[in-house]
Amino acid sequence: MSASSGRRADLRNVIALGLVSFLTDISSEVSLTFLPLFLSEVLGTASALIGVIEGLAESTATLLKLFSGWLSDRLGRRKVLTLLGYGLSALSKPFLYLADAWGPVLVIRFADRVGKGVRTAPRDALVADSAAEEGRGRAFGLHRALDTAGAVWGTGIIAIVVYLSQQMGAALNRSTYQRLVLWGILPGFLALLILALFVREVRPAAPNGRLRLSLRGFDRRFYIFLIALVLFTLGNSSDAFLLLRARTLGLTTLQVALMVVAFNIVYSLLSMPAGSLSDRVGRRRVILIGWTAYGLIYLGFALAGNGLQMGVLYILYGLYYAAFEGTSRALVADIVPDSARRGTAYGVYHLAVGITAFPASVLAGLLWDLFSPAAAFYFGAGMALLAAVVFGLGVRLPGR
Repeated sequence: MSASSGRRADLRNVIALGLVSFLTDISSEVSLTFLPLFLSEVLGTASALIGVIEGLAESTATLLKLFSGWLSDRLGRRKVLTLLGYGLSALSKPFLYLADAWGPVLVIRFADRVGKGVRTAPRDALVADSAAEEGRGRAFGLHRALDTAGAVWGTGIIAIVVYLSQQMGAALNRSTYQRLVLWGILPGFLALLILALFVREVRPAAPNGRLRLSLRGFDRRFYIFLIALVLFTLGNSSDAFLLLRARTLGLTTLQVALMVVAFNIVYSLLSMPAGSLSDRVGRRRVILIGWTAYGLIYLGFALAGNGLQMGVLYILYGLYYAAFEGTSRALVADIVPDSARRGTAYGVYHLAVGITAFPASVLAGLLWDLFSPAAAFYFGAGMALLAAVVFGLGVRLPGR
């Protein structure tokens, strides 16, 4: 095989993985975006308990991200674990149709996140292994753009279903949410079909010696990045609180759905340009832009006085996601150049996020209930700016 044909094959792999994420995100957005509203407005669940559910669902699956990333290195195979993880998520979400209390919702949400925990690190390593070093930011940007395009479609479906089911009704009702869950089933299973048929395995380099499940042996910059990431994530509570904030400021269920659609359009359109920009000017600069934007926007969420301000800020929130999500994953591959340990590195990266997600969401719920909704967002803004300082001072890349 020539070098050029190899690059074409790698690009096809990235596109196929992006299509898998596209369809899965349609399924997840349709089924899960309004889950916080379902818990709050249909099941009467308190905000603090919603924070516990969201945080526990994310954090209890976190160790699987580390283990599955390491296992993909040990096996020299990424695809089988990716397929297993996507399969578990596709099978679990339809059971939300039957949920009538917060307990079953917690179990289903946990199963879905376990699926994500199994697939995420091997999938990210597979994207990195499929991309040329000089185009890694663009590859991850393309993957995130396709992933988020699925969110655009998914939230568009939400808006249509909500309008046809309850028109301009302010509160979500059970039958509307059940229709959303049904709409999410088919895309999830189509994603599995594409993954099984069109994504090819890319073997990582053979390891030097036996691979052990260890956090040791990485570049110093990787550890500093993880410290900054933990600080940031501690203030980055579940986006469920943004939807609840929008409702407290008077937006109807349909208006919230349209707001999320617009946010995802911004995220999708800017992800690939942001990834390409990081290839040219450096990951560090783009990540700093993303975290600074996050801090300023969260400050705006705290100060917002009406639904229009909240809607505009939420749409701008897509700037942070576009700048950070793909670029940060490309950065991991840059500072962990040994592909034989890349799955483990992505597992550690997601571990850092996951172990902090639970206290972040619980803390946000407590600040919301004990003080005010604004308190949760002030805290998030401060932690983002602190993380940007630590990252900016501690992580240097050659020529950047």
